Amino acid sequence: MKLRLLFLLSVIIVSLTNLNAQGNFDFNMMMSQKRISDPRLSPDGSRVAFTMGTTDMESNRVINHIHTVSTDGGEARALTSGVRSSSSARWSPDGTLIAFTSGGQIWLMYADGSEQRQVTRISTGARGPVWSPDGRSIGFLSDVYPECATDECNKAEDERIEKSGIKAKQTERLLYRHWDEWRDRKRTHLFLLSIDDLKVRQITSGDFDSPPYSASTGVDFAFSPDGKEILFLRNPDRVEAISTNSDIFAVSVEGGDARNLTAENTGYDVSPIYTPDGKYILYRSQKTPRFEADRWRIIRLDRKSGEKVELTRGFDLQVDQMSLSRDGRFLYFVAGRRGQSPIFSLQVAPAAIATDGSQIRRIADGYFSYISEHPDGERLIGLKTSMSAPSEVMTVAIRDGAIRNLSRANSALPVRTPEQLEWVGATETLNHGFVVKPNNFDPSKKYPLIVLIHGGPQGAWNDTWSYRWNPQIYANAGYIVFMPNPRGSTGYGQKFVDEISGDWGGKVYTDIMNGVAEVIKAPYIDKERIGAAGASYGGYMVNWILGHNDDPRFRFKAFVSHAGVFNLESMAMATEELFFVEWEFGGMPWENSESYTRWSPHRHVARFDTPTLVIHGELDFRVPIGEGLQLYTALQRRQVPSKFLYFPDEGHWILKPRNSELWHQNVLDWFSRHLR
Repeated sequence: MKLRLLFLLSVIIVSLTNLNAQGNFDFNMMMSQKRISDPRLSPDGSRVAFTMGTTDMESNRVINHIHTVSTDGGEARALTSGVRSSSSARWSPDGTLIAFTSGGQIWLMYADGSEQRQVTRISTGARGPVWSPDGRSIGFLSDVYPECATDECNKAEDERIEKSGIKAKQTERLLYRHWDEWRDRKRTHLFLLSIDDLKVRQITSGDFDSPPYSASTGVDFAFSPDGKEILFLRNPDRVEAISTNSDIFAVSVEGGDARNLTAENTGYDVSPIYTPDGKYILYRSQKTPRFEADRWRIIRLDRKSGEKVELTRGFDLQVDQMSLSRDGRFLYFVAGRRGQSPIFSLQVAPAAIATDGSQIRRIADGYFSYISEHPDGERLIGLKTSMSAPSEVMTVAIRDGAIRNLSRANSALPVRTPEQLEWVGATETLNHGFVVKPNNFDPSKKYPLIVLIHGGPQGAWNDTWSYRWNPQIYANAGYIVFMPNPRGSTGYGQKFVDEISGDWGGKVYTDIMNGVAEVIKAPYIDKERIGAAGASYGGYMVNWILGHNDDPRFRFKAFVSHAGVFNLESMAMATEELFFVEWEFGGMPWENSESYTRWSPHRHVARFDTPTLVIHGELDFRVPIGEGLQLYTALQRRQVPSKFLYFPDEGHWILKPRNSELWHQNVLDWFSRHLR
C-alpha cells in the first residue's frame, strides 16, 4: 500500500512573524507553557474555575493555582497565589463558595477568592472535595490506619513511627505498594465534613481502600440527589494484586451497612453518577476480570429494580470521562479514536438501544477531556489539547462542534502540526500513527529519524500535549519523529487492543518495522541514521529490538530504554499489579513458562550490539529498578556502548522539572552522539 499522509489541520500553525519572535521550540519553551487542568463550571454557568500550573525550576516543582474565567470570554483571574499549590476547585451548589485543596487540607473561599479559610485539620490530610446536594457537607478522602477510629489515634501512630527512627516496612498482603508509593498499612477512606460546625465523620472503614487505588479514576464517589446516600468503590476480593474487581457500593450518609450494587461483575466498575431524579446510576464498566484494557462500557442501573443495561452496545471504543446533561436526559463522554479523543453523546433513557452503535452521536473531533454541559444546553465546557498546543479551557457548541478558547493561557508555538500516516502491518492489518517534522523543515535536506514507541502496551500516541514524550522537542532538535500506534493501541477497536496480549514481540514488532520501512521511503529521511526510544512497554520493545535489530530494510543505530521491561520473569515476581502480568502472559512464570521464555528480551542478550541509553527511577514499582540494572549490566558485559541514568527520587515517570531537564539533555545528547 502506498504511504498516505493526511494533514490534521494545516502544515504550519503560526505566522512567520510569530516564528521569528519566538525562536526555536526547545525544552525551556516547553516548560514555560502554562498547565491548564480540571475545569469546573459554576452552577449558573457564568464562570469556569480551573487549575493553572507554572513550572518553577528554582524550587524544582510545578506550582498550581486556581483561576476563573467568564464563559462569555475575557481575562482569567487568579483566586489563589503564593508558593503553596492550590487545586481541586469545586463550586458549592448555590455557587457562592468554592472548596479547594491546599497544603494537604480542604479550604473554602467565596467565588471571588475572598475570605479563604482552612476547614479541615485532620492529621492524615484531606483531598478530593465533593459537595453534598444541599451544600451543608463536603465529602473527601483521607489515608488512615484501618484499626484507628479517631484522628487522635492516626496522629499518635504516625508520631510513634516517626519517633522510632525505624524505616523498615512490614506487610502481610500483596499490592502493598503502587506506582511509587508504599501502602503497607494505611487505607483510603471516605469522610464527611459538616460546614456548620466543621466536624468530621468517617463514612467508610475497614481494611480496604475506597476507592481501590489500582482502579481509581479520580475521586469516584457521589451523593444521591436527595443527599441521603453516597456511592463509593471497593474491591471485595481477598487478593487485590490479582484482581480488577472494583464494585460500586451504596451507604447511608448516617452510616450503617453498605450494599454492593454491582457484585455480579468481576471486572472494573467505576465513575458512578446519579441522574438528577435519582432513578438511574450511570457508570463505566469492564467485563473481563484481570484485564485492565478491556473495553470500557457505559452501564445504566435502575436504582429501584436493579436492572442493568449497556448504553454503548456496538460502540467499539473505550469510553473515558463522562458527564450528564443538567436535565439528566443526555450523557456526554469522550473516547479514544485514531489518536484523538472526540466528544460523543447518547440518550440516557432512549425508547430502544441500537446494537450497532448508531445511537451514539459524535459532537466534535479533537482531543478533549473534563467536559460538562452549560446550563443553556447549547454549549459544553472542557479541555482541548494537541501535539501543537497545551491544554486550554474551551467551549464547544453541541449543535455543530464549533470551538472557542476561553483560558487563552498560552500563545501559538513555533511548531508544525503532526501528519497522519497509515501502513500495512502484520496479518495485512492497516496501522495508523503520526509523523512530526521540524518547524523549519526543508524537503531537500536529509534528516535522521527517531521512532517513539508508546507504553501500555494498551495505550496510544494521541494528538495531545506532553511534558515527557513531546515529539516537538525531538523534531525541533533536527529529527523527523515517527510515532506508530501498532497492535495493542487503543482507539482502533477492541480486537486491535486484544491482539497484543500473549504476543508482546510478535505482530506489534512487525507493525512497527513495517511502519518504519514505509516512513524511510520519504527522500528527506536518512535511513542510515535511525534511532528509537520508549518507556515502560515502549522500553520493552526497545529491549526486544535490541536482540532483533536485523531487519533487511534498515537498522537502528541508537536506542533509549526508559523504565523498560527486560526480564519478564523477574518483572512478574516484583511488579505490584500482578493481574497485569498474569493476564498478559497467561499466568505466573511457573504456570506458563513458555510465554515468558518466548517473549523475554533478556533471552537475546547475545545479539545486543546497538548503543543504548538506559534510564530508570528507584521508586518505580510498576517496572522495578532491577529491570534497568539488568539491562545495563548485560550491555556493559557485551561491551556495547551504553550509559545508565538513575533517578533515586523518581518513579515510573520523571516528574521534577530539574530531573526532566537532565533527562532531556541526556536523551538528546545520546541521539546526537550516535545519529549525527
